[in-house]
Amino acid sequence: MKLHVLHRTHYAYRMPVRDSLNEIRLQPVETDHQKVESFTLKITPFTQLRHQLDFYHNHVHRFDILAPHNILEVEASSVVFTSQPVDPAEGILVPLASMGRCLEQAGCYDFLQPSTYVSLDADAVAIAAQVTDGCVDAWSAVLAVKHFIHDKFQYQPAVTNVHTKMSEALRLRQGVCQDFTHVMIGLCRALKIPARYVSGYLYNGPADKLKGAQASHAWLEVFIPGHDWIGVDPTNRLQTNERHVKIAVGRDYADVSPLRGTYRGTGERTLRVDVLVTRLDEGSSQSQSQSQSMAAAP
Repeated sequence: MKLHVLHRTHYAYRMPVRDSLNEIRLQPVETDHQKVESFTLKITPFTQLRHQLDFYHNHVHRFDILAPHNILEVEASSVVFTSQPVDPAEGILVPLASMGRCLEQAGCYDFLQPSTYVSLDADAVAIAAQVTDGCVDAWSAVLAVKHFIHDKFQYQPAVTNVHTKMSEALRLRQGVCQDFTHVMIGLCRALKIPARYVSGYLYNGPADKLKGAQASHAWLEVFIPGHDWIGVDPTNRLQTNERHVKIAVGRDYADVSPLRGTYRGTGERTLRVDVLVTRLDEGSSQSQSQSQSMAAAP
């Protein structure tokens, strides 16, 4: 698929603010199944951007606005080509009991530890063991956890927020894609299966009913020896495919938030986020798109 993603974040402050220091993770990454044709980033008020890769090789842009301003708008526009990953279901027979060896791999260590939003407490360990009872290989355990979350959790916006931790979502059995992803990451880590958080977008045509496709989306990747990292979307009970646009990876949401920063001034502000994902390779008469606007007043 050829997909265009437009992501616009707009802050309006009741009184002028200053000394705004920010970092952005909105640029798609290059993978075997995702090629980036173009990426542009526009900041209002105008400022200079600085680019670097972070510890997990995500694109990070930083900018400062020191002068007083009443609004801040960040607009990211991306065009990417995505392809369907090979279905890993066949031939994944890595014993679950052997997954503890992944701790010896530097690229897995961080994704087996507790993190800001993901805990490995006794409840998580007990639930993971119960859900995967009878599973002898790691991939079947991953599928069992995915099915458990999809079947037992209710997709319900507004009951959680971006700061909700895995333990709370596990108790509520409700939430959105970020919550479902944190829960599945925690349960996989409890089973010694390396799991990392992925931020991105999900394209959804008009005939489909995928959840989480109206805004930034979240899923996870699990590491299975001999098969590398495999994407899993627990919100929609599927493996990632050409509809998923990958932006960044991390231990949890704290590592990949699209925009974060600090400023001096009033705390009275409004936030509006608009996301539009459009398919470009079907011709203008058949082009499909989706959009959603969300407003919040922190």
